[in-house]
Amino acid sequence: MKSTVYFADMRTSHKENLMGKIGRLLVRAGIADRIHQGDLVAVKVHFGERGNHTFVRPIFVRRVVEEIKKCGGMPFLTDSSTLYPGERKEAVSALTCAIENGFAYAVVGAPLIMCDGLRGGTAVDVPIAGELLKTVSIGAEIVEADAIIAVTHFKCHELTGFGGALKNLGMGCSSRAGKMVQHSTVAPKVAEKFCTGCGLCLKSCAHDAIAIIEGKAQIDPDKCVGCSRCITACLQKAVNIQWNEASDLVMTKLAEHAMGAVQNKEGKTVYINFITQVSPACDCYGHADAPIVNDIGICVSTDPVAVDQASADLVNNAPGNANTALQNGHEPGGDKFRGVYPHINWEVQLKHAEKIRLGTRTYELIKI
Repeated sequence: MKSTVYFADMRTSHKENLMGKIGRLLVRAGIADRIHQGDLVAVKVHFGERGNHTFVRPIFVRRVVEEIKKCGGMPFLTDSSTLYPGERKEAVSALTCAIENGFAYAVVGAPLIMCDGLRGGTAVDVPIAGELLKTVSIGAEIVEADAIIAVTHFKCHELTGFGGALKNLGMGCSSRAGKMVQHSTVAPKVAEKFCTGCGLCLKSCAHDAIAIIEGKAQIDPDKCVGCSRCITACLQKAVNIQWNEASDLVMTKLAEHAMGAVQNKEGKTVYINFITQVSPACDCYGHADAPIVNDIGICVSTDPVAVDQASADLVNNAPGNANTALQNGHEPGGDKFRGVYPHINWEVQLKHAEKIRLGTRTYELIKI
């Protein structure tokens, strides 16, 4: 059975601007049937790293917030802490970065709440019927929310080929422990040349897995449970994840974490992909390279698999831009994601998400 994906291009006029189109897309997708009076609605966004500029514009997010309020919902903007040291490694830095990037209440009309708490550890182990995983660690506020509206910047990604609604759910809604499961199978590693032996990582470890030996921190892999608190505790950035997981497995685990994020939210989700400024890498970087295709438009669906498949097809059917990170596949119909990352089979995330019944890759595109 096909899922419906509603699409609007970027053309506007004095009769209707882009904010008007966003509203119409949400109405056509049936947001009023999914958000009810008093619902606490998680608007899952990516706040963007400091120095990045391709994340979804806050004024567009405000339009989504307005539609939620019309339905009687109580929206809050949310994101999760990063696994790696950076501007969004814990709630204080992440929310500061979000406000600096324009996601202030005065702009978006909704409060900002980190879904995984102060240090990325406020989570719920959600049971799922996955093929690889039987429980996934999801941010507590995602689990507690009555509904989710995932607002996603659709772009390329160095681990998954592209980052869309599935990644916004699976990676973006998981706790730091959940991200660790997706990215790595081994304990974090200490770079001794940066370690000062201050002991902050030792104090952060609840499992007695860290010791200071000869003035340097050492992690016992047999005791480490992968919570990754030590990574953000280290002010010297000496403790880092070992990115050893194969991309196919990252995508498989990502899809299963996405399943956990929407568990018990049947009929309470909407997915909106902004296929704009399609950058060759994730918005987690402190920069954004030139887009590989021109702005295409906005897709909305109640099916995360269908909306990502439609978005990928729209990107691949567009002509590629010269003088960008796109190395081949410039012709309409060419594989743009492999044109940037030739060794990544980006379809894995879609195939697995369909297999575990998160949605379907078969869709009908309705243009408004």
